[in-house]
Amino acid sequence: MMMQPNGRPVRLQEKWKLFVKDIKRDRHAYVLLAPYVLLFLLFTVLPVVISIFFSFTSFNMLEFPSWVGWENYSKLLWNDDVFLIGLKNTMIFAVITGPVSYIACFVFAWLINELKPKVRAFMTLVFFAPSISGNVFFIWQIIFSGDSYGIMNGLLMKIGMIYEPILWLQDTKYMLAIIIIVQLWLSLGTSFLAFIAGLQTVDRTLYEAGAVDGIKNRWQEVWFITLPSMRPQLMFGAVIQITASLAVADVAMALAGFPSVQYGAHTVVTHLVDYGTIRFEMGYASAIATVLFILMLGSNLIIQKLLKRVGE
Repeated sequence: MMMQPNGRPVRLQEKWKLFVKDIKRDRHAYVLLAPYVLLFLLFTVLPVVISIFFSFTSFNMLEFPSWVGWENYSKLLWNDDVFLIGLKNTMIFAVITGPVSYIACFVFAWLINELKPKVRAFMTLVFFAPSISGNVFFIWQIIFSGDSYGIMNGLLMKIGMIYEPILWLQDTKYMLAIIIIVQLWLSLGTSFLAFIAGLQTVDRTLYEAGAVDGIKNRWQEVWFITLPSMRPQLMFGAVIQITASLAVADVAMALAGFPSVQYGAHTVVTHLVDYGTIRFEMGYASAIATVLFILMLGSNLIIQKLLKRVGE
């Protein structure tokens, strides 16, 4: 609590005066921030609030929404078996692709950062290209095609491991693993660039000072100097990777179909697409979106706490 010099709490009116005084003092900064804050409130905060409100209603976009309370959440968590399958698949995606892609982004960025500038620029483009190439992941449909002309089937049949083609993207034993592999292949995107940028900003004199203080190898340099020096980029990359791993949908629908066989590649987002853009049950779709938002928010809070311990 803010205190006056005599130790008494500052009254609400005095707090307001201090707030207004701060705004007047930093008015130029507030003016520059105003357009971004306005757009952020309008296109991010407001839609989230509206979605949370609609999650407590029954709304089909034709009739006025009617209040149903917790009915959507009760149905979602206790009566919707398909959502539970999607939630399980999403958590598998998040647990595997999230940490693996995050670590891979940093490792590749760290290795590429050690190269000469021209080679570094070329290798950055090579690693970043899949994430900006649109539907380039369709090449994996050729690799895992279910007939004998598929690359994987052809290879395995040629060496005698199988005698008839495997329906890779229609068999629940394989489809989830294949989609995880494709998602990892696509994961070197924005986080990868952020890590490269962060590595470029690390003060090189810190390594010399670290050597004087007793740092003996590259791993200690990374843990005690490199990572603490790029915490903002690490946090940004974590948010991007968490969002991407929990929001898997396009790859799953493109490779395994929509809906996938026995919902083997179903995720929370594909369930949201089903109810939001096909059935137009917007109240129920908003409940799904709210659950996904809570998952992302909770994951980000956990990652923030973990990243604060980097370098300790």
